[in-house]
Amino acid sequence: MPRTLPISFVEKLPKTDLHVHLDGSLRLETILDLAEKDRIQLPANDLDKLRESMHIGKVCSSLVDYLKAFDVTLRVMQTEDALYRTAYELAEDAARENVRYMEVRYSPILHTAKGLRLTTVVESVNQGLRQAERDFGIESGIIICGIRNISPQSSLEMAELAVAYKNRGVVGFDLAGAEYDYPAKHHRDAFQLILNNNINCTAHAGEAYGPASIAQAIHFCGAHRIGHGVRLREDGGLLNYVADHRIPLECCPSSNVQTGAVRDVAAHPIKFLFDFGCRVTINTDNRLITDTTVSKEMWLVHKHLGFGLGDLKQIIVSGFKSAFMPFHLKQDTLRRITKELETIVEPVDEPEPVAPSPQKTDQN
Repeated sequence: MPRTLPISFVEKLPKTDLHVHLDGSLRLETILDLAEKDRIQLPANDLDKLRESMHIGKVCSSLVDYLKAFDVTLRVMQTEDALYRTAYELAEDAARENVRYMEVRYSPILHTAKGLRLTTVVESVNQGLRQAERDFGIESGIIICGIRNISPQSSLEMAELAVAYKNRGVVGFDLAGAEYDYPAKHHRDAFQLILNNNINCTAHAGEAYGPASIAQAIHFCGAHRIGHGVRLREDGGLLNYVADHRIPLECCPSSNVQTGAVRDVAAHPIKFLFDFGCRVTINTDNRLITDTTVSKEMWLVHKHLGFGLGDLKQIIVSGFKSAFMPFHLKQDTLRRITKELETIVEPVDEPEPVAPSPQKTDQN
C-alpha cells in the first residue's frame, strides 16, 4: 500500500491559489478584533462560538446556506484599514505554506455599505497585497467579481472597474454568487466589455447547477477558466471541449463537499477529470469558511484519491500555466518552478531506533 505523504511535506511544495475569495478567507481573530474596534455586532463574541455560528468547515445544506457566513465577514470589511489588513493577512497566510502566486477575488460593491468609493476598495486591497509581496515575496493579482444574484447592471459596473484597473493590480474578472436561477448569460454585457478590453475572465459554473451553466460561461461569456466545474462530466461533448481547448478548472474539493456539490472528497470528480486529461488546478475557495489551505487540499486528494507526488507536481505546474499573468513572465516562472520541482523527491522514512541490548552483569 502506498505510503501517505505528511502534510508538512506538501506545505513545502511551491503552489498557486487561483480561486480564493478575500471575504471568505479572514482570520477568525481578525473578525473579532475589527468588530470590537468598529463596534460591530456579531453572532458571537468569542472564537469558539463565532466558529460555530459561521459553520466553519461544516457541511451546509446548500450553496445558499454556505454563503450566509459571508454576512458576518462582510460586516467587518467596510473600511480602508480592514480591507488592507485582510488582504495583507491573507497573503501572509498563503506565503506561510509556500504559495508563490495567488489571485484574490472579491466584489468591491459588497464593501460599500458604509460609503467607501469603489476605487478606494480596490486600492486598499491592492496596497495590502503589494505590501505583503514586499514582506513575504508572494506575488498576487486581483480578480474583480460580478455577483449573479445582484443584477446584470452591477456586474457591468464591476467590469468597468476591472477595465479601469487593468495593469494596476487587477488581472481578471469573475462571476460569483448564487448560481441556481441566475444564469451567466444574463451578465453577457459585462463579459463582453471585459473581452473587448483583452482582460482575462473566469466564472463560477457547474457547482450548484449542471453542465449547461458551464457551457454558458464558456460560449456566452467567453470564460477562459471555470470555477469549480464539478458537474462537467455529465456532458461528454462539453467535457471533451474543455479538455481539447485546455480550459483550466479551478477545483476546490473541500468547499464542494461543504456546499453539498459532492458527497465527500473521495467522491470528487477531480480524479476523473485529471485522468481524462483536463487541466485541473487545486485551490482553497474560502480559507476561513472551509477551514483549509492549499496544502491541505492537495494532501486530501493525495490521501483519498491516490494522487501521487508526480500528479501533485503536474497540478502545481497546471496552476502556474493557468495563472492570469503575462506570457513571458509566466514562461520565466514556469522554468523556475519546473526546475525546483525536479529536485523534490519523496521523503525517506527514518528507520526506527534500535533499543540497546541490556548489558549482562558479571556475577563472578
